[in-house]
Amino acid sequence: MVISRITWGTGEYAAWMRQALDLAAGAEQAGDVPIGALVISPEGAIIGRGFNVREALHDPTGHAEVVALREAGAALGSWRLEDCSLVVTLEPCAMCAGASVLARVSRIVFGAWDPKAGACGSVWDLPRDRRALHRPEVIGGVLETECAAALVNFFGPHRRV
Repeated sequence: MVISRITWGTGEYAAWMRQALDLAAGAEQAGDVPIGALVISPEGAIIGRGFNVREALHDPTGHAEVVALREAGAALGSWRLEDCSLVVTLEPCAMCAGASVLARVSRIVFGAWDPKAGACGSVWDLPRDRRALHRPEVIGGVLETECAAALVNFFGPHRRV
């Protein structure tokens, strides 16, 4: 399996990513890191939505991806999210990449790469680990500039130069 890098901003992935960016804004309004995620059904319907709720719920597992995966599982009445796609504004961390693999999503689509904690090719590559029971396709860099800008704008005031 090869990680695809998309540099153009058209098509279904870009449209879904824009919706994930809208969700990320909700996380930021709640004082959390602006990350948004969607789960897309095989038919192209949004069946799960999430944004970071770690601060609001004091939940260390309250990442956007986990919230969206939980909602999708409830919508389908199954933890198996086969043939579904996870769309998220930032490359998933180890927990979220692992949850995606265990949920058996077919595709992980993300915006910005995470060179500090990314687990879909940057620091780790859990979806492509040969020991994994399921290996989803990974597509990175969809609306990368916009997704990265949301994070830079959030963290900028918190960082010293």
